[in-house]
Amino acid sequence: MTGGAISGRVAALARHPVKGFTPEPLDQVELRAGAHFPGDRLYAVEDGPSGFDPDAPQHIPKMAFTVLARLPDVAAVRTKWRDDEGLLTAWHPHFGELTVDLDDDGGRLAFATWLSGVLAGQLRGPLKVLAAPDAHRFMDSQKGFVSIINRQSLRDFEAKLGRKIDPSRFRGNILVEGWPAWSELEMEGAELTIGEARLTGLKPISRCTATHVDPHSAQADIDVVPLMREHYGHVLCGLYAKVMAGGTIKPGDSAQLA
Repeated sequence: MTGGAISGRVAALARHPVKGFTPEPLDQVELRAGAHFPGDRLYAVEDGPSGFDPDAPQHIPKMAFTVLARLPDVAAVRTKWRDDEGLLTAWHPHFGELTVDLDDDGGRLAFATWLSGVLAGQLRGPLKVLAAPDAHRFMDSQKGFVSIINRQSLRDFEAKLGRKIDPSRFRGNILVEGWPAWSELEMEGAELTIGEARLTGLKPISRCTATHVDPHSAQADIDVVPLMREHYGHVLCGLYAKVMAGGTIKPGDSAQLA
């Protein structure tokens, strides 16, 4: 665990209601002790039977789902979830727009059918939209309660590559500005105060080929994983954390390590 006080601020907040699809920026969020980031990875689309049992939910590896690491064309789909109504609107430049109720079996089937057309020829099996029961979420890691990205770490990487990197490639919940580059990798077990909430760092986030895909063009244009290994000797970027005491956080709030 890193020593000494570190102070920064919240630069942005985002949720990803459907695993692998569009990040949605938030003006503020209310974190709850022991809970996942609100509205994050509530749904996932399995590509062929994954073995997921909603009555006894267990962690399923991400490659069982329609994720960027395996299907870069997913990035061409734009989604917007209206949580007050349970409605998801999806749009693709060649397949138009669809609005469905993800709390309804028919709505989930309609989205899976539409997405099957978008991803035709790339799938391993029939698509099925899964809804997370109770406190379960479709996270890449069992410790993925809240993901924090350090903007200064990405700036350091940008300097080495000589090009800009959109933080949304890393699909975090909280983007922090002002921490020293890569200091988040030493925050396992550290106590963090972000806005009104208090969190504990769990582990650094190991990165995969999903980060190779430009979230706007849907093209794999930066070999992030091998380049990180080349420049740093690791493929870690960001921090998983658990909420110990809840509270409201919003962009501009302080993000401190005591």
